[in-house]
Amino acid sequence: MHQLLLDIKPVPSPTLANFQPGRNVELLQMLHNLLAEREPERFVYLWGAGGCGKSHLLQATVAAYTQMNLKAIYCKPRKHDNFSIVDESDADCIAIDDIDSLDEPSQIALFNLYNRVRDESRIRLLMSGSAAPMFLKLRQDLVTRIGWGLVYQVHELTDDEKIQAMRTHAADCGFELSHDICRYLLRHGRRDLPSLLMTLEALDRYSLVHQRPVTIPLLRELLQVAT
Repeated sequence: MHQLLLDIKPVPSPTLANFQPGRNVELLQMLHNLLAEREPERFVYLWGAGGCGKSHLLQATVAAYTQMNLKAIYCKPRKHDNFSIVDESDADCIAIDDIDSLDEPSQIALFNLYNRVRDESRIRLLMSGSAAPMFLKLRQDLVTRIGWGLVYQVHELTDDEKIQAMRTHAADCGFELSHDICRYLLRHGRRDLPSLLMTLEALDRYSLVHQRPVTIPLLRELLQVAT
């Protein structure tokens, strides 16, 4: 299994184009408007459960700014790390992922950053967390400021939407995927979309190596090899 994963092509870098929107069409359009400077709001907060796509959207937005020859910064603080932004004064966009993990000094740093960004009209500040602002276990003055901007919940794809995404990805890879195989994978594999698509690519490779069609028994065999 490990060799198969090494042999397949890597997961594409996050872009707005390869984000499966599901119920997040309005959010995706807002980010496009932000990039096109059609969105006047400069503060955006995204929240949702792990694996729903928050990090994908922040990284994709930063990548889009970079492709336009603008300066964009993406940060994902780890628990108990001191949070700091180096030389943000000339940035066009700053994206900070998982703000739930910020300790007290780092929350103060983010609070001060927010105030500096508010005074610099061209900088966009994007943030993400696991809960709506009112439920964040952060400093109240920081929570208040987060709630001043645009707040969007990032909805996880439904099972039907994941199945459609898997079947589309399989078709792009050159093989047909049945609903039954998709359902089996949703019951027995990791359910976040990146993991599902990586498993499909490993399944395609496994099928080619063993010269066997893509079936549930083949998928079951692959998953057993992986454990």
